[in-house]
Amino acid sequence: MFETLQERLGSIFNGLTGRGALSEADVSAALREIRRALIEADVSLEVVKSFTDKVREKAVGATVLKSIKPGQMVVKIVHDELVEMLGSEGSEIDLNAPAPVVIMMVGLQGSGKTTTTGKISKRLHEKRGKKVLMASLDTRRPAAQEQLRQLGEQIGVATLPIIAGQNPVEISRRAVQAARLGGYDVVMLDTAGRTHIDEPLMAEMAEIRHSADPHEILLVADSLTGQDAVNLARNFNERIGVTGLVLTRMDGDGRGGAALSMRAVTGKPVKLIGVGEKMDALEDFHPKRIADRILGMGDIVSLVEKAAETIDAEKAAAMAQKMQSGQFDLNDLAEQLKQMQKMGGMGGIMGMLPGMGKMKDQVAAAGFDDRTFARQLAIISSMTKKERTNPDLLKHSRKQRIANGSGTNAADINKLLKMHRQMADMMKMMGGKGGKGKGMMRGLMGGMAQKMGLGGMAGMGGMPDLAKMDPRQLEELQKQAEKMQGKLPGLGAGLPGLPGAQGGLPGLPGLPRKK
Repeated sequence: MFETLQERLGSIFNGLTGRGALSEADVSAALREIRRALIEADVSLEVVKSFTDKVREKAVGATVLKSIKPGQMVVKIVHDELVEMLGSEGSEIDLNAPAPVVIMMVGLQGSGKTTTTGKISKRLHEKRGKKVLMASLDTRRPAAQEQLRQLGEQIGVATLPIIAGQNPVEISRRAVQAARLGGYDVVMLDTAGRTHIDEPLMAEMAEIRHSADPHEILLVADSLTGQDAVNLARNFNERIGVTGLVLTRMDGDGRGGAALSMRAVTGKPVKLIGVGEKMDALEDFHPKRIADRILGMGDIVSLVEKAAETIDAEKAAAMAQKMQSGQFDLNDLAEQLKQMQKMGGMGGIMGMLPGMGKMKDQVAAAGFDDRTFARQLAIISSMTKKERTNPDLLKHSRKQRIANGSGTNAADINKLLKMHRQMADMMKMMGGKGGKGKGMMRGLMGGMAQKMGLGGMAGMGGMPDLAKMDPRQLEELQKQAEKMQGKLPGLGAGLPGLPGAQGGLPGLPGLPRKK
């Protein structure tokens, strides 16, 4: 989502951080480039002006710490202002009200309200243990009510029975009454939308609000909306009074201006972001973590949390035992590739590592993209059990059979076997050192980088790298990582490597510890 903005800001700050001192002219020139980058990213002009004015006020004449260069101080100021613009703290959906808590979903047609209603309902049911009732108030869009009913069956959440001929206000009253009688904790009201804001839409939303008295009114907005996001947010907030924002399609290739503008204009927090089509593709919005991603500082805490949700503790323990004995067959390689896919693939993982954003294209060009992983899994699946546990059996005739079965060729199979041999050698070396060899903990991604001639993994090609970060930020980053210890198999010093001694996360370089 923020890749273009990240690249533009990265080039601006790379020019600043290399200088020993900054004049007011240097700061002004940098701010002009920042302003241009934000406008190109579809951030509202009024938000851009307010942002750059605040940065200028703090940057000019700022007290520079002895341990930091002036350019790095500007990076820190921009980072702090980005966090402020996005909302200093993350905000969850508020359920602190008498049951049933009514949550009203509003927004334009096509923004993803119905799907998001299902995602939030699933999240509240599974993660917060709430009994949820969903109700579709969309009587205009064909099969809208049936769509929500089918979503309810898919995620195991109850939906209000459909009665033909009722208007949205009558349906909202019936939903609240049914929830009260059925002992439900939460009622999700999926309202109708329009292709654009008009008076009938706003009048209907106001009437539903008056009838259902919702505790939360969440504005669902497409993050690809662009400059018009400001008008959308302002209109809904002024007429209905939204309590929070949900941004969909944050996994798209849009410029990200909506995320930066809407919170600043409404003053309401972004509570959740949609990051995919699947019903579990919904994440909390953490302003600081998003700011870190925009400035190329990575998002290690979110990566660890995602890993904690996807990694099977029993499988990790079994993997750890095998690694300690130096064993690593093709079944183990397949398991690691599947873990990486669950966590968003190589691109998703690298986007969360400090200074790694610019390496994603290089890694893809070198043949380590997510499609390659899918092809490699197909190859392994086409092998027999004996072949997976003993790759030395794979001669020409067997390779030909596997290639036909997986839709690949002998060259693809040879690449996979070469990667497996390199990783198996790594396992033997780690096993011989009791899993404590300093150089070995770089893991798969470190090994890949070396084979590709990209050097070490820490602080690669991005802005600003760990070696140049504000010491206070680095210390805070380390503290956040340490807080996650114990929640994830394989989380040792800093972060684990793949295949780490504990069999944890795929290929994450450890953070340097504070001396």
